[in-house]
Amino acid sequence: MSDRAPQKLLLSIIELGGYPNFTPLYESLGYEVAVATRMRKALGFLKEHRPDVIVAEFNFQSDFRDRTSNLESLLAVVQRLPETRVIVFYEQEFAMQFDNLRARIPVYKALTFPIEASMLQTSLQDPADTVTVPG
Repeated sequence: MSDRAPQKLLLSIIELGGYPNFTPLYESLGYEVAVATRMRKALGFLKEHRPDVIVAEFNFQSDFRDRTSNLESLLAVVQRLPETRVIVFYEQEFAMQFDNLRARIPVYKALTFPIEASMLQTSLQDPADTVTVPG
């Protein structure tokens, strides 16, 4: 029997990208990383897996009749996964649309582009993951 704790699972949904590959950061924090490049694939993944964290993009799409983005579909599913934290990357120019979505469906953290690795790392670190050294 292994003394190692089970690895945490992170689902990274990269629809448009255009930012650094954060997989090494995720792995350095102890996450097993699954990547989906389409929301449909991510939703299928969630039928079989329960990630600890989902990192996704808010890509506002004004042509959607009943929602603002694919993220809205994801968040509707994730509401049934109370242990899953969602971190969202978004463009400042779409802050108003994103805030409207967040008013209806909360997310754990939201980071504006350009994404700073240090801010993402802080968002991913759980208080239980932090080691306090007595001083």
